[in-house]
Amino acid sequence: MPTQSPGTGPTQGLWQGVRARWDRVDARLAAWMDRVGHPLHRVTLALVFLWFGSLKWYGHPTATTILAHTVFVGPPEVTVRILGAWEALIGLCLLFPALVRVALPLLGLRLLGTAAALAIRNDVCFAGSVLVPTPEGQYLVKDLMLFGAAVVIGGSVRHARG
Repeated sequence: MPTQSPGTGPTQGLWQGVRARWDRVDARLAAWMDRVGHPLHRVTLALVFLWFGSLKWYGHPTATTILAHTVFVGPPEVTVRILGAWEALIGLCLLFPALVRVALPLLGLRLLGTAAALAIRNDVCFAGSVLVPTPEGQYLVKDLMLFGAAVVIGGSVRHARG
């Protein structure tokens, strides 16, 4: 009786076909993500900054009130509006690829305010341990992720020009 080596037979061809189709779909999907990923990332980050900045500008309470008590620019209600305008400016700059290089230092300065609030007002930002942020602290810790996203966007600025 003839013996077949492992991995041969009628089902082997079927699996190779499925694997080849999956590889083509995966390659197309990865190429699409590569093509739209950075612009989508930039625009969604811009929209978040515009949205949250506008909330502050128009006087809606946000967790960044803690920044207003840390970064002393004036009365907290004035400081919150200044922060809102600053964040909206970051968002506007991110919307236009030519202005991304302006947005990044603005965002870096904004992150300094976040770091100051986390350090100076740790009693408000953390519930007894730096591993347990309060809702205000969670909002500020999220800024670290936004900064990381901005670094990724900034890293693609030169590539976008070709």
